[in-house]
Amino acid sequence: MSDDAEQDCKCPPGIPAWMATFADLMSLLMCFFVLLLSFSEMDVLKFKQLAGSMREAFGVQNQIKVDDIPRGTSVIAQEFSPGRPEPTPLNEVRQMTINNDLNTLDVRSKEGEQYIPDALKGSLEALRRQLEKEAEMEAVEFAASLSQEIGEGAVEVETDGARIIIRVKEKGSFDSGSAELKFDSIPVLAKIRDVLLTVDGQVSIQGHTDNVPYSGTRFESNWDLSAARALAVAHEMFADPRMDQSRFTVSGFADTHALVPNDTPDNRARNRRVEIVIQKGRQSEALEQIQARPDNDTEGRGLAPDEIF
Repeated sequence: MSDDAEQDCKCPPGIPAWMATFADLMSLLMCFFVLLLSFSEMDVLKFKQLAGSMREAFGVQNQIKVDDIPRGTSVIAQEFSPGRPEPTPLNEVRQMTINNDLNTLDVRSKEGEQYIPDALKGSLEALRRQLEKEAEMEAVEFAASLSQEIGEGAVEVETDGARIIIRVKEKGSFDSGSAELKFDSIPVLAKIRDVLLTVDGQVSIQGHTDNVPYSGTRFESNWDLSAARALAVAHEMFADPRMDQSRFTVSGFADTHALVPNDTPDNRARNRRVEIVIQKGRQSEALEQIQARPDNDTEGRGLAPDEIF
């Protein structure tokens, strides 16, 4: 081609078409190598911190083995702190007399009026406080053994003076209108039974319902249903031959001992329950016996110490 022909040739304006494809290819290659570089320089410390933050955010739990059971002073607290046990002195009731033949405490005045000596009152009050402390410590053992069930809302543990109340709710224990224990509730009652074997005191198993009338055919009323549920729990307690059945009483109360008013579905569900009540000591019964002495008791018989303690 001559020089004149080259001068007459007119190229289209702008960059050649192949430059656009080349620029795209270079951009993709640059991004690819930048990503490779970023992946090859991972900070392990920052990754562990990120993993720990995600673990706490999503509630991943760690199982920690301990050598001793948790201890605490409140059964309401979800966490327990260990405490140092201290010995508690035994309370004694003493009476000075010149008659060595007397083996009872005189709790009656000369006029026959009933009264309780100040020394006896003080001893009963000290014994009551000691039993309340024992009930709190043993309630902590129940709460520690049933921590998972308490967290799920299936069981409640509380104290009322010298009484320990374990409240097994209908949820997860019985079907509506039924007195047959669910299979999932058997391990829960087994945990309660294991702790009961190590706890002293009289045990009362009480069944409760709401105020909705029973509409089935197996039971006559809520009284039958509450008593049958309490009896089903008692039979599960008696499955262990080591359990002393003479400690137990079984009763049904229907809706007469409601925890909350039966005005909402949630309240009615809370009232449907079986309570296992452990009574510590007999000082309240002894006090009632003292106050119930007849006025015409001319023999002046006192109350023996073994009747109180």
